[in-house]
Amino acid sequence: DVQLQASGGGLVQSGGSLRLSCAASGFAFNTMGMSWARQAPGKEIEYIAGIDEAGDRTNYVASVNGRVIISKDNTRNMVYLEMNSLKPEDTAVYYCQTGRWGGGVRGQGTQVTVSS
Repeated sequence: DVQLQASGGGLVQSGGSLRLSCAASGFAFNTMGMSWARQAPGKEIEYIAGIDEAGDRTNYVASVNGRVIISKDNTRNMVYLEMNSLKPEDTAVYYCQTGRWGGGVRGQGTQVTVSS
């Protein structure tokens, strides 16, 4: 079974940084693009970043572009999301998911809270 476990969330002040990690298992990780999505309180899930299977090509939505970096380590079956210059509106549960453009399996999320 596909398993995705996100970690690294927490409480951070506005302007701070966090690095989220996602451990993947149960599928051929090096053949799968991956992505991150988030869900803020009372809002729908929002796709924010994706990376291709090799980890060479990335894409971001405008709201996070320039502030986050997605990366993928095929030797460790890990995908990461480095987040900088965090804002209160970044407060959400963050999920990793299979597929560069999302739409695949979504794992357990990790809470990120940004205080003003």
